[in-house]
Amino acid sequence: MRTVETPLLGTGLIVGLIVGLSSSLLVADPLGSQETEVAQEPEPIEAGLAPTTLPYSPGLDVLHYDFELALSQDEETFLGRARIRLALAEPLPEAIALDLTGLAVDAVRLDGRDVEFELSDGQLRIAQPPERRAGEFTLEVLYGGTPDDGLILRNNLHGRFAVFADNWPNRTRFWLPTVDHPSDKATVRFTIHAPEVWEVVANGSLAQEPFPTRRNALGETPGGADRMTWIWDTVVPISPYNMVVGAAEFVVDIVGTAACGRAPLASRSDGCIEVTYWVFEPDVQNASTKFARADEMVDFFSRTIGPFPFSKLANVQSATRFGGMENATAIFYSEQGVATNPDDGVVSHEIAHQWFGDAVTEARWSHLWLSEGFATYFGNLFFEQAVGVDDFRARMEEDRQIYIRSPVTGQPVVREEQRLFDLLNRNNYEKGGWVLHMLRGLLGDDVFFAGIQDYYIRYVHQIVLTEDFQTAMEEASGQDLDWFFSQWLLEPGYPILQIAQEWDEAASEVVLTVQQVQVGEWPTFRFQTEVEIELSGGTTRTSVEISDRTSVIRIGAAESPSAVHFDPDGWVLKETLDP
Repeated sequence: MRTVETPLLGTGLIVGLIVGLSSSLLVADPLGSQETEVAQEPEPIEAGLAPTTLPYSPGLDVLHYDFELALSQDEETFLGRARIRLALAEPLPEAIALDLTGLAVDAVRLDGRDVEFELSDGQLRIAQPPERRAGEFTLEVLYGGTPDDGLILRNNLHGRFAVFADNWPNRTRFWLPTVDHPSDKATVRFTIHAPEVWEVVANGSLAQEPFPTRRNALGETPGGADRMTWIWDTVVPISPYNMVVGAAEFVVDIVGTAACGRAPLASRSDGCIEVTYWVFEPDVQNASTKFARADEMVDFFSRTIGPFPFSKLANVQSATRFGGMENATAIFYSEQGVATNPDDGVVSHEIAHQWFGDAVTEARWSHLWLSEGFATYFGNLFFEQAVGVDDFRARMEEDRQIYIRSPVTGQPVVREEQRLFDLLNRNNYEKGGWVLHMLRGLLGDDVFFAGIQDYYIRYVHQIVLTEDFQTAMEEASGQDLDWFFSQWLLEPGYPILQIAQEWDEAASEVVLTVQQVQVGEWPTFRFQTEVEIELSGGTTRTSVEISDRTSVIRIGAAESPSAVHFDPDGWVLKETLDP
């Protein structure tokens, strides 16, 4: 990948020519000027690099994005117009900086006035006027070209041209000028001019029914193909990595309605949201199986966590590089996965993200477990109630084994990474899910789920850190949980146990010696569980706590047991070595 971006200076006037931009994408009336072609595309920066300083973009808060995009069939280029409402706060930044890379910027206006700008090092920097002040401003950017990432314009697996955004973690900057960090949420509106044979999906709800594109709209050419205009709108803020569009020849079908009476933003008169799928025609049969329970999943999560936070849920076959990408209201799934794999485990995971990740969002990438760990665990929880506890325990056991075999056990869950893709690891997914499972086991279902609901309601459509979740669970339980969160999230590893058992005839006691034999760099873990003893007259269970490298447990019994089970229900993330 190309990693160096050359600067491009402008005065707000359209200059130059985009290399490789199709002549079919001329700018019609750009920011009030006459029709002309657009400027040269610079080199892009590398994708997925972590920000070097935090907080991100201090003094600047985007309130609303209004994006207009012109898409063409069989063209790997697009035109864009961004109208951005933002607020500046004291101390004022030296310049208004938005993340944008690899595209040509033709004109920039601030509150209707042409302004100087510079495109370099992955940022569009707009000079502040001499009379700069705190307050709200409107920025308008006309840009376009061939995106190097983020917006994928290519044939789908069936050879039909399609367009899909794929933003995680910070690749929105490759096609939209944004403050490209999860901490800066904003509402968004997409106006998409696309070939009339396409269906277009994006975040939020349709502002109106699609209509024939009007004359002089962005990207119009004499004798060009007929186009339709789609307008999608959100009324609650989302993070830039969640802002997406998908345009293709889709078959669209309704799975069902869900969250009835538990969806405050529902546009239907019955108070329900529609759960749909948008897929390629050859893959309808497999998709109908894969998404068959999507409405049940929404119902389960809206009962278990809290009200559904958005206005719709579309499940979309797409060009994402991931198995699934949880974009708010429009989940994108791997096109191959939808075509060939009917399993709906990924569907449950991605739908859970609508609550955790999308509505309640990690303020820093290093706290990604608040998104991925939650989606992993709650994705599994759906199957506990839909299929049964044995299915749920099997999924948790699979996650346990995946984690303990992974190369990241020697790292803490909450950890800074220079390359954000490295955060897609077994700590943030499987171990994060197990942290929630152990917290549930520690607190009990009533307290655990009450705490989850309080946490969600408190922070819906906001950003959070791990300490916010810890505080919510401490308030729900009345306990100091600092030891729990510290050892499981801020320290590496898990307990590795050697357990010896003997029968003390004289004392009529079962004696268990539990040793923690994990490496010294890992902590000595404290955890609570049960010991189950099988006797001729039935079974007994005794609650125990382990907190030392060597713990001796003595449990009274009427006879030598036929079997002893340590942590029989699997509430603790651990590895038990053979005697």
